[in-house]
Amino acid sequence: MRFVLPSRAAVLTAAALLAVASAAPASAAPATVLPPANPYAGPPGSATMHGDTGSSDATVLAGPPAGPLTSHRTALASACPTILDGSDGIPVALCTTMFGQIPTVHLLDPATGDSTAQLALTKGSLLGGVYAYLDDQNRLVVVDGNRDLLRIGHHNGTLTVESTLSLAAAVPAGDSVVGLSPDWQGRVWFATTNGLVGTADPVTGAVHTLALPAGEQVANSISTVPGGTAVATTAALYLLTAGPDGTPRISWRQAYDRGPARKPGQLSWGTGSTPVFFGPATGTEYVAITDNAVPHEHLLVYRADTGAQVCAVPVLLAAGSESGTENAPIGAGGSVFVAGTYGYPYPALPAGAPASVPASADFEGGMSRVDVRADGSGCDLVWDTTTRSAAVPQLTLGDQLIHTVLREPVIPGTSGTSILDPYYYAEIDPRTGAVVRTSLLGVTSLYDSLQMVGTTAPGGVVYQGSLTGVLRISAG
Repeated sequence: MRFVLPSRAAVLTAAALLAVASAAPASAAPATVLPPANPYAGPPGSATMHGDTGSSDATVLAGPPAGPLTSHRTALASACPTILDGSDGIPVALCTTMFGQIPTVHLLDPATGDSTAQLALTKGSLLGGVYAYLDDQNRLVVVDGNRDLLRIGHHNGTLTVESTLSLAAAVPAGDSVVGLSPDWQGRVWFATTNGLVGTADPVTGAVHTLALPAGEQVANSISTVPGGTAVATTAALYLLTAGPDGTPRISWRQAYDRGPARKPGQLSWGTGSTPVFFGPATGTEYVAITDNAVPHEHLLVYRADTGAQVCAVPVLLAAGSESGTENAPIGAGGSVFVAGTYGYPYPALPAGAPASVPASADFEGGMSRVDVRADGSGCDLVWDTTTRSAAVPQLTLGDQLIHTVLREPVIPGTSGTSILDPYYYAEIDPRTGAVVRTSLLGVTSLYDSLQMVGTTAPGGVVYQGSLTGVLRISAG
């Protein structure tokens, strides 16, 4: 199905205009410094769900140019949270089927976004079919339900498992790998639902693990930079390094306020954030997550080298009386951007997810920008809006815009959700928080972006996962 969308000169929807009601006056554009490129990963910006192994959710590329836009929907009967784009320009999507929840790899046609090949993987946990990355040979690296670390290559339009490394001897039955990322020595770091952190050497096959404190779980991906690996559990943020034989060891640990319960619009009781490395000089001076404090959560920023807390800033204040998020922030230079998911209606939760308090809530949304002061003495809330982002936003430094999807209510002025909601591709000015362009993607839950990440490819093409497949957004 194809839609021709309004041009940049089109009048913004009334709902989008409301999103800038509490935006601040123009501030400086984010610096262009991002975490360094990982030699064992694909192109920065599109090698991992969050762009790079530092999880900046940013890219040096630009999004779609000015003018009419075209959106093409590829229906896969699957939710597609991970869409990656390699150095060969061929997108690879990791999706989970709606029926059976089978993780499936799709090779996409870069000209249309249509699936040209697919490979089903062994089913594991719900989050086990979400996180993956592209290595330096454009192979998808993922752990399947058998606890096998797979490298899936594509040649002549065919997907093939090129290597398998079993983690079954290290990861107990009943546990599953949630996040994985390569370090600068080529080892693959991984973290499991039950708080086991490990490294796997693809050359020697050696696997070494460290159990984090009992009761702490991991519900998001992990991040790697030259200085170490960041893992956020449901109780604390960790910076880990590898010992001489590759065994993980804790450099520092910082507990955070996980709140009294899981909030509606979150998948676990604790932070909803993959840790994000950022900084104005190297792109790795700081690491950030959000907590789960009540009524409003905080953006927490720490020095990556020592774990010293730089700040704890309440965010998402304009959206409503409470706030929370299941999404990783954007980190670029000294700026961090947080989008709220409080009340977002997920169709499924991971096994064992506790009841939320309250049991349900309207989707409030919200977006905030926080800057770390130049001297590192603290942080400041730069702007705070009511933007209802329905996807993990991505910052494109090539045009200095934030790209996301807006979910607007059928009845303007309300904050409820329904299967008839319209979804808009949106661009946001990072200096002010103002929505500067919106384009209708479609109506109904067929277009639900389900708080999944968009990926920008060369040529100004944006791939966005949805509840039912993949959206490809480009110049019309």
